[in-house]
Amino acid sequence: MPPPLAAAAALLVVPVSPAPLVRLGPSRRPRPTAIRAAALRTLPRRLELWPQRLAAAESTPPPSSAQPAPDSSSGLDAGSGGGGSGGDGGGGSADLGWLRVFPHVLTASMANFLFGYHIGVMNGPIEDIAQELGFQGNPFLQGLVVSIFIVGAFFGSLGSSALVDKFGCKRTLQIDSIPLIIGALLSAQADSLDEILLGRFLVGIGIGVNTVLVPLYISEVAPTKYRGSLGTLCQIGTCLGIIAALSLGIPSENDPHWWRTMLYAACIPGFLIVVGMQFAVESPRWLAKVGRFDDARKVVESLWEPSEVNKSMEEIKAVVANDDSQSSWSELLVEPHNRASLYVGITNFGGALVASNLMDKQGRKKLLIGSYLGMAFAMFLIVYGISFPVDEGVAHSLSITGTLLYIFTFALGAGPVTGIIIPELSSARTRSKVMGFSFTVHWICNFLVGLYFLELVNKFGVGAVYAGFGGVSLLTALFAYNFIVETKGRSLEEIEMSLSPATPGKRE
Repeated sequence: MPPPLAAAAALLVVPVSPAPLVRLGPSRRPRPTAIRAAALRTLPRRLELWPQRLAAAESTPPPSSAQPAPDSSSGLDAGSGGGGSGGDGGGGSADLGWLRVFPHVLTASMANFLFGYHIGVMNGPIEDIAQELGFQGNPFLQGLVVSIFIVGAFFGSLGSSALVDKFGCKRTLQIDSIPLIIGALLSAQADSLDEILLGRFLVGIGIGVNTVLVPLYISEVAPTKYRGSLGTLCQIGTCLGIIAALSLGIPSENDPHWWRTMLYAACIPGFLIVVGMQFAVESPRWLAKVGRFDDARKVVESLWEPSEVNKSMEEIKAVVANDDSQSSWSELLVEPHNRASLYVGITNFGGALVASNLMDKQGRKKLLIGSYLGMAFAMFLIVYGISFPVDEGVAHSLSITGTLLYIFTFALGAGPVTGIIIPELSSARTRSKVMGFSFTVHWICNFLVGLYFLELVNKFGVGAVYAGFGGVSLLTALFAYNFIVETKGRSLEEIEMSLSPATPGKRE
């Protein structure tokens, strides 16, 4: 019997933290995350600080659900048509069917931009903040300010399911912008440690909801043919947010008060989400779930290829008819859910772009396996550079190469695919709960990595710990090879019915 989907989600979402952001450029004064070519002897200490600074960068939440037609060769530039698992060939003409849904998913993915921004916003000015607010020289409090939003994200992801089930994706995204805006304002105006901690905690609550909600929204709104490619907007948005924060943070090298401007700027995407989602569509699956079939059909007609409308509505109605009661958290243990620095930011963004092109060509499973194998190789490359006697320059180059390779391969599969495939393998009735549980596990593991990493390093050494990360990546690749079901080219309803024990066409 396949392992529980909840366990699969935990393995896929949190196998290992991606290599942290490091400064590769000049700095006004020494910082814990800076890499200096002439100081290889401090490399182990620098590696120790990576996960603490960017444990939250792990998976950004990522994307959403199923895929293109089996006979289409790409996502956004395949044949013509924007419908379900099929689409007309188009004879070489540009396929623009994705344009109808693109404004809606782009607006939602601004939440991921904000997620990435808050990951990167503390990378530079934390020492200025500590000096101005009176906790300079206290590494624990500095780390707490950076990572307190992870605690908020835990509570946000835990409560996301109830919000989505009650209000739908569209309204929840708007409601969720409130703590994001208020938290950013409180942080920007903070005159004490308590105030900035409260602001960061509120931001974390909003981030926790968004990491669940955006992949869910894209998976339920995007036509099957484009769902994989559009789903990578989550990862791309996160990467762009990190790049924006690091770029905007450059003046902080010379202006010790610039951090306030950076946190004020974090309010802008929140306001744009509130306004933009007012013009976005609601999830047709949620509309059907609450009995608003006419509204659901209008959404499908506006986004799907006309030839796919009737088929899609029939599938949605069939699934809703099966799910005639409210779901509970205990259902996650029942079948079918039991299957289941700037250069670094640019590298992450590049990997996400490549993933958006390959997602609907190669499918989820291949990208996932290749990604984890690449991450394992990158970890072992860093371990080799740290632990074995090689030339100092070579060791430094291996460490930098391993870091960038890890980021790239993470963004290629582990980052975007996990957010796509988890809602794909979930039923309509429990999809929000599965996503909420998965990302709750994600935030817990992020917090634990940041909490115990230094203790593990002190006890076992940097090389052993990073070798452990590489080993986990290898095990996850093996798990994906043996248990993950390919969902490319299948609608959410097709996947659900094929995995349901009450349906004749069970999983292969």
